[in-house]
Amino acid sequence: MPALRIATCRPLPEPDPDEEPLLDALAARGVRARMAAWNDPAEDWGAPVATVVRSTWDYLHELDAFLAWIERAARAAPLWNPPAVLRWNVHKFYLRELAGRGFPIVPTAFLERGARVRLGDVLAEHGWNDVVVKPAVSAASFGTLRVRASASGERARGEAHLAELLAGRDVLVQRYAPAVETSGERALVWIDGELTHCVRKSARFTGQEESVSGALAPAEDERELASALVEPFGRDLLYARIDLVRDEHGAPVLMELELIEPSLFLVQHPPALERFTRALTERLG
Repeated sequence: MPALRIATCRPLPEPDPDEEPLLDALAARGVRARMAAWNDPAEDWGAPVATVVRSTWDYLHELDAFLAWIERAARAAPLWNPPAVLRWNVHKFYLRELAGRGFPIVPTAFLERGARVRLGDVLAEHGWNDVVVKPAVSAASFGTLRVRASASGERARGEAHLAELLAGRDVLVQRYAPAVETSGERALVWIDGELTHCVRKSARFTGQEESVSGALAPAEDERELASALVEPFGRDLLYARIDLVRDEHGAPVLMELELIEPSLFLVQHPPALERFTRALTERLG
């Protein structure tokens, strides 16, 4: 019976709806799978047991340790997604690289840690009035704040938030996309070479719960952009989530390309759960 570790964290900052269905589906395929916290000192990550990363949602607080764990786990046995993908995706300045390669992204200012930059100057430079401020290493909306500069008190709160983040982190300031309130943020799920489904998500900021629709079929232009984004990774990529939103012209643009620990909304679409477990079983041999 093949064995598999599913990397998580304990305690989870929020429940993972995919955890139990994934364990049950793997067991039905004869895989002896168990959850294992990536930073559990009692866990032997030098043991030759394959690992799939799923809900390591606290790594942003221990980034160096998490990067070291990736290398340690991958030396011992296969790790999915693979280490090079995880390292590249851990810092959201990857968006700048993708924009440089011609991919459409949500308009973003990239600010490096320690920069003496005021939010008002960023807004003036780009002509923005409504923005989202968030750290470049983040998960589950940590440190993410919407700032409407014209709203009473929000400018001052945004200035303080940006200054606090820049004191210790790289930061993204992104123009707020009004389409998240209409057509919505669309999260496209990609598993083992195929886009399986998407869901509509509501905008989410620090302290808010996530609201997610049932499974939807991606629009053709969403499918084309998502496929182009993941194509360079080839067969190395086991899973991905491509979060898109429509710009002011109605075209899809990238919000985030999630390759480390995204929710895959497997409960919403059982065929995606079947494809994921089949792909894992095949990789385990």
